[in-house]
Amino acid sequence: MEVLVPAFLLAALAQLGDRPALLTAVLADRFERRLTVALAAGLAHGMGSVLAALGGAAVAPLLTPEAQSLLLAVALVAGGVTGLWRPAPANRYERWRFGSFGTPLLAVFVLALGEQTQFFAFALAASGEAWFAAAGATLGALAVAVAAAMLGEAGWARVPLRALRLGAAAIFLVAGIVIGLGALRLTG
Repeated sequence: MEVLVPAFLLAALAQLGDRPALLTAVLADRFERRLTVALAAGLAHGMGSVLAALGGAAVAPLLTPEAQSLLLAVALVAGGVTGLWRPAPANRYERWRFGSFGTPLLAVFVLALGEQTQFFAFALAASGEAWFAAAGATLGALAVAVAAAMLGEAGWARVPLRALRLGAAAIFLVAGIVIGLGALRLTG
């Protein structure tokens, strides 16, 4: 249960300036069914988080506690580095005709596959609490998806995403460095 809140916070911070949230806002405007689109996006994130958590649980027995901490540090530093630049605009998936639930479910799943939220879930799951890591990451991404869907594309564009993305990147970098130094026993 220790990883539930960190997974939630990491996922929410990572998703704020990322492409899946913008795509959720775009699709919510397109289909005009905001809650349906948000729930589909949340389910897509949930599927990705479960896959990541299963991977983390698979490698957990192979890792020492120091290696688990180092894996989390690498995930945080990687998330921080990727957060320093603006993500490319998301494809609007205008040709996809799977409805207000199917389109966001598939599009967000494809777009979010392998992004930093899943890397965080993988690293946290490797500490031995895979389902809590998946649940926390899913809930954090869902919270951002709901906000993006309710605001729509124009409202989401008014959120200071650049500042939030850079702030989250700084937090990830500092936390990753501190955890990494501790894992390598370079700090007291």
